[in-house]
Amino acid sequence: MKGWFTAFMLTTSQAFACDTALLLTIDVSNSIDGAEYDLQTDGMADAVLGAEVSEALIQGQVAVAVMQWSGVGHQEVSIPWRQIRSISDVQDFAVDARTMPRAFVQSDTALGDAIYFALDQFNNAPTCDRQVIDISGDGTPNAGSDTRTAAREAERRGVTINGIAIESMGVAITTFFTRAVITRDGFVITARRHRDYPRAIREKILREVSRVFG
Repeated sequence: MKGWFTAFMLTTSQAFACDTALLLTIDVSNSIDGAEYDLQTDGMADAVLGAEVSEALIQGQVAVAVMQWSGVGHQEVSIPWRQIRSISDVQDFAVDARTMPRAFVQSDTALGDAIYFALDQFNNAPTCDRQVIDISGDGTPNAGSDTRTAAREAERRGVTINGIAIESMGVAITTFFTRAVITRDGFVITARRHRDYPRAIREKILREVSRVFG
């Protein structure tokens, strides 16, 4: 009886295990137009629906949430934390991401403030082995807190920051993200213009949640 109970408890705990709490953030500052916003939300939805990504999300029982950010005081959790346990969960998340209304328009870029806001959201997240903030952006900050200081605070709390640098010319944003945004255990993927974002976010999420590449 004792052996059966132990096996039952192990199975139950595994069923509700969570590899990663992944907070996906979307830049909706003034530099992002309507078409570019749609590329981000559609790209996110398409990424999770891909076979490799959806399988990794389900196997890892990954918890996901989505946040939009722009200027000082302009941050919003648009999709609250949910744990992905089935293909139905994946499909529901994709629908919500694709139809998510834009939270802010005509605002500055306060990336440091966005990081601090994102860090606080893990207070409401499921208990997972890792906590990751996924930041995308196409410009450098022009308002708010220092990003380097915010990234060091993430490291102090044991949170990883990864980035998608959306480039229109050169690699200036990639360099900035590498030097001033991601944590020491994080990485940056470059998207060549906004139309490359769907490819970049698919690659990024897969790397973040895969037990092989994570």
